[in-house]
Amino acid sequence: MSRTFLEIEGERGVVSRYRRHPNGKGYVAVGAEVDASAYVDPTTYVETGAQVGQKAWLGSGSWIERGAVIGAGVFIGANVHVGENARIGRRSKIGSHTKIGANAVVADETKVDSDSTIAPGARLGRVGAQPSADTDYAKAA
Repeated sequence: MSRTFLEIEGERGVVSRYRRHPNGKGYVAVGAEVDASAYVDPTTYVETGAQVGQKAWLGSGSWIERGAVIGAGVFIGANVHVGENARIGRRSKIGSHTKIGANAVVADETKVDSDSTIAPGARLGRVGAQPSADTDYAKAA
């Protein structure tokens, strides 16, 4: 019989509990919302409060931090770090080995090249555009 949850103690002594996502078997923290149609690689972690939309693809070794929102149809390559409360708009493509800073916003349908670094709080994509909160994925709190 397999364990239902994996528990990991962080550097500040806080224990996080993760369950395996049915599509891909990646680790999803209790309190995160990941659509059943999204793919989460077995070596990827999605933290508490994060939201992942329909048909999103989270590549190997990626880490989605607390409160981040990943829109529907987003492709995230391997070893990508999405910072706390960052927003990735629908159908965007994030190249491998990229770091998205905390509170950064990547607009819908934006391509970010591999090995990029997006500064905390930065806005990337069409001027004035931001991820849609009213369609395809849950609204951020």
